[in-house]
Amino acid sequence: MLKNQTDKLTLQLQQQIDSAAGITFAKFMEQALYHPEYGYYTARRERIGKKGDFFTSSSVHSCFGQLIARQLEQLWQLLGRGDFTIVEQGAGEGHLCLDILDALAETAPEFYACLEYRLIEISLDNRQRQEKLLQHHLSAGCVVWSELADMQEIQGCFISNELLDAFPVHLIEKHAGELREVYVVNQDGHFCEELRPLSTDSIRDYFQLVDIEPAEGNRCEVNLTAGDWISQVAGALQRGFVLTIDYGYLAEELYAPYRHAGTLLCYHQHQTNENPYQRVGGQDITAHIDFTALQKIGQQHNLETLYFGHQYQFLMGLGFLEMLIEMESRETDPAKAQALRMNLKTLILPEGGMGESFKVLIQGKNVGQPELLCSKRIGDIRMPAEN
Repeated sequence: MLKNQTDKLTLQLQQQIDSAAGITFAKFMEQALYHPEYGYYTARRERIGKKGDFFTSSSVHSCFGQLIARQLEQLWQLLGRGDFTIVEQGAGEGHLCLDILDALAETAPEFYACLEYRLIEISLDNRQRQEKLLQHHLSAGCVVWSELADMQEIQGCFISNELLDAFPVHLIEKHAGELREVYVVNQDGHFCEELRPLSTDSIRDYFQLVDIEPAEGNRCEVNLTAGDWISQVAGALQRGFVLTIDYGYLAEELYAPYRHAGTLLCYHQHQTNENPYQRVGGQDITAHIDFTALQKIGQQHNLETLYFGHQYQFLMGLGFLEMLIEMESRETDPAKAQALRMNLKTLILPEGGMGESFKVLIQGKNVGQPELLCSKRIGDIRMPAEN
């Protein structure tokens, strides 16, 4: 089934490339991931978990969503404890939404009663999974599906977890001091690359914004869609916050001279590769995001940076250690307790885990400069043994 879809998408892309005499890699990636019928994120398939191609933090354990719920409760309090809208785009199967709402219903019922949770989802497959998973909260009337373009005067928080890394990117190389862009062409029945002049001046403007360019001979990615997204979100937000969780770097590190080949990676059955031209529509394609650009573009639209740090810092500040000890104490089987501990540590471990590769950015609009729960310094966190 999946191979048939891949073959059909490959044929359609080859025809499109021939008709246009070549397309940008960004256009190729957009079709591979979001083609209405055969795209990786739109066609019916297992993407997340053991049977899929990758894990997300929310698929590791419900602890992730429970800790985010703690931060969201404080954001609700900062906005006056009134009606509050959470908007999550790219929610996958809905696990993060479920864990947040389950936690709030149990620990913050007053907040839960004021809450509307809006999901933005382009995949019919994912929406059907979300509807099934969230049935209880649907019945309670707090979950709805919306379009970003239809949102205005939102008071609350926009959430994205591993969304922006899957936006289409332009592939750029620098040769003889000039920026060149990768186009995808057909050659002997196969996809091949060709360097051409930049497809849009927005790429040059982007590098001026972040005040850095790739080193001579290096390849890198430019995610213009992420900038458009943060601008649109800022316009829809009247007062509140934007919480972005993803893997990425500040521009200085993302475009460092030693990063010769960029960060583009493909995921298939929990294996990575660097060839986006195989299994087209049948594998995930991602690139690390530029948190410098998100912050600078946000500032242009009245979004002020309130917090930026590694995922392990964010979770520790929200009480990860206390939650881990509490969950372990309720597990009577020592083997299961150890398995739980190792599973949860995946969220904070720097090597082989998600603790350092994932970053968290919180921006605020018309909220001042509040001190957030997640910003607690590691040195100020009391070890559970002391309690």
